[in-house]
Order: sequence, then C-alpha cells, then structure tokens
Amino acid sequence: MSTLTLAACQYEIEFFHNPRQSHQHLNNLVQQAVDQQAQLLLMPEYSAMALTSLQPENTRGDLQRSIAALQPQLPDWLEQCETLARQHQIWFCPGSAPVLQDGQYRNRAWLFGPDGLLGYQDKLIMTRFEREQWQIRAGNGLTVFDTPLGRLGILICYDNEFPNLARQLAEQDVDLILSPSCTDTEAGFNRVRIGAQARALENQIALLQSPTVGNAPWSPAVDINIGKAGLYTPPDYGLPADGILAQSPELEPSQNPWLICKLNLEALRDVRKNGQVATRRDWPEQFDSARLTPQRVR
Repeated sequence: MSTLTLAACQYEIEFFHNPRQSHQHLNNLVQQAVDQQAQLLLMPEYSAMALTSLQPENTRGDLQRSIAALQPQLPDWLEQCETLARQHQIWFCPGSAPVLQDGQYRNRAWLFGPDGLLGYQDKLIMTRFEREQWQIRAGNGLTVFDTPLGRLGILICYDNEFPNLARQLAEQDVDLILSPSCTDTEAGFNRVRIGAQARALENQIALLQSPTVGNAPWSPAVDINIGKAGLYTPPDYGLPADGILAQSPELEPSQNPWLICKLNLEALRDVRKNGQVATRRDWPEQFDSARLTPQRVR
C-alpha cells in the first residue's frame, strides 16, 4: 500500500461529567476521522488523562492520586479503543497513559489494528516533570510494528529529541514513526517538532505528531497544553522543501481536531535511493574517529 491516509489529532483535554459522555466523545472523534477516509489514526501522549475528569474533585486534583485512580479506568478505555479499530478496520494509536506495572508507573502507548491489539511502546526517556514530580519511570526497548500499511514505530514526545532512538527504528526499516506528544509551552512543542523534523531528515523517514491542546485546570498533570499536529518528511525530491508535508494552522483547539494528510511511501523510499543527499546511508561516517579527531590550533 503506497499511499496512506493518516489522521493526527490536535486533541483537547475535555472535562467529562459521566462515563457515557466520555465513551461517546471518543466514538464521535474516531468517526470524524473515518468519515475523512483515514486509515491510521494517532492521538496524543497522555490523552487518557481526560478520564481523570470522571474522578472526585479531591482525587483528580492530586497528581499521584489521579493516576492511581486512573488504573481501574484504563481497561474499559482500552477495550473501547480495540473495538473501534475492529469496527472501522483501521490502525489506531489512541495515545498514551501512565500504567502501573511491577510497582512502577510507565508512560505507555498502544497500537490497535483491524484484528485487535498489535502491541505497545513505553516512553524511554523521561522529562523532568515525569521524572522529578510525577515519578513516572522509563520503559525498556523499542517495538517495531509490521502492518499492511508499512512498518511503524512509536516515539513518545521527548523521545523524539534523541537521535539514536529513531535511528534504531530506521535500521529496522521503519517507514513511519508515530509521535504522540503533550507539551505545555510553545517552546516545548517546538523542541519535539524540531526533533521530529531532524529525525526525518537524518533517517529519510516520516514522523506523524499528535499533540494535546487547550486548558484543563482541574488536572495538575495536563492543565496547559500547546501544540500542532504535523506530518514531517525529509526535504528532498518530490517532498516539501521545508520538510513539512502537513501541519495544523493553530496552537489551540479547533472545530476540526483532525489533521488529515496523505503519505506516499514509495516516494519516501525513492528518496533513500535517489535523493539529493543520502543521510540514512552516510550516518555511520560521523563515527569514524580516525578521520574526525579534533585538531587544536594554537
């Protein structure tokens, strides 16, 4: 399948008054993307934190208690996500959630397909907030997802800022990296975006970013959210000169939260063979210490 229709959600963390409202909201959101012929849907990092609005006020307003109370809410949410993927015959990454495992919380994103759960990816490098205040721990290892759409990987938010993670996925012939993100400043959004664009350039692959947006003052975890959805590629033949194949126009909630975009995988793969540059091929040359030892000039 050479041309994919992708959907990246610029997702507003909304307040739900009851489980039925939350359930219907996700159904409607996915239906919007499906109605626009999307085959693969991506939602942002910590999208599941919207479920904490269903908790009592003194629970949802406490950083640690809110994620503890989230744990029994997650199975129903994940079941709904799997049902939606099966029902609409789509590939669906509903974003991430803090998951308790072996006494530690990890930031986990899942990928569902038409036949159910394909697997999950944990965030590997934690931000200062996660590490120092929220006590979220790093996961282990990268997952490669083989699908009829192509070979996919997931890098969650901050992970996009570290070159070797994307490089490991590229060396496993991943074509597209899904990048769910959650940032509370424009600078934070741009760090992830710039990282994603750099990873696309270095490895001659594509990265799809889905951010949280809007304010949720009732949540100490996702109270402020700023970002744009985007699809980034290497700037080269047949692709945009700035590497931005598609991007949402504003850093705030929109009436149409989905960025719908098309990615031609054959054009992307052709750049690796016949592009203006060969950054993917030439990557190892930067580690040739014999050639690159700095010389001091006095």
